[in-house]
Amino acid sequence: MKRRLPNRLSAVLATGAFALAACAGDNVATPGSSTAKPESAAKPAVTVNGVAIPGDYAEALVASYRAQGAPDDENLRESVRKDLIRRTVLEQAAIKAGVDKRPEIKTKQDVARQTVLIQDYLQDWAKNNSPTEEEMKEEYDAVKVRLESSKEYHVRHILLKTEADAKAAIARLGKGAKFAELAKQSLDQGSRDRGGDLGWTDAASFVPPFSEAMTGLDKGKYTRTPVQTEFGYHVILLEDSRKVQVPAFEDVKAQLQQSLQSKKLQSYIEQLEQTAEVK
Repeated sequence: MKRRLPNRLSAVLATGAFALAACAGDNVATPGSSTAKPESAAKPAVTVNGVAIPGDYAEALVASYRAQGAPDDENLRESVRKDLIRRTVLEQAAIKAGVDKRPEIKTKQDVARQTVLIQDYLQDWAKNNSPTEEEMKEEYDAVKVRLESSKEYHVRHILLKTEADAKAAIARLGKGAKFAELAKQSLDQGSRDRGGDLGWTDAASFVPPFSEAMTGLDKGKYTRTPVQTEFGYHVILLEDSRKVQVPAFEDVKAQLQQSLQSKKLQSYIEQLEQTAEVK
């Protein structure tokens, strides 16, 4: 049974990509984004109970939504305006209730300030230390060498609840039953309507008992005994195998950049930690 179904090179390059997002926060700057302050930021965004809310507040919220993929249009601006009004009336109510006087509030504010400071610093560092074209090509060549010696497999399977059910399916195959027809009774809803077809992928995409049985098959052959995994009992058919097809550099350039940026950032953070005086 599959753990995942990625392109192998994409999977290799994706390693560490999420670390970058986790370290730098959700609002990592995107290439080409403008740092110029819009004219609207100089004017109050809205006035609530006599308190003018700076336009910078609105622009900060707009930027956060844009980083999540929202288009910067009138609908977004109106949503931000409503959000500012809601935030302001709630802030005013909290202050009126004396919440701002609580000792723990200062600590929470300091933690929030630290988080924002770190996010912005790491965004700046990432922009100033972007991977070069040469570095990305070196990374691509290194991954390509590793993958060119690997294989990927086109496999089908039938997943059944009991060993007896799997043995019965194998017996029917031995009597001439079509694998795709028997796959209609598979417990794997994602593949049974495709005749049990799991497509092309590498052995590492499967749990060990499945991959070991699959890689031991010859082309066009199926397992003669049920293969047990945590998901149930499998009957596995190997349609074909081939060397891994490595995509072109340009097709994975964006992933290379993200992967290398993550590695650079992680290395920089570790360097800071190692040189820090900690008692």
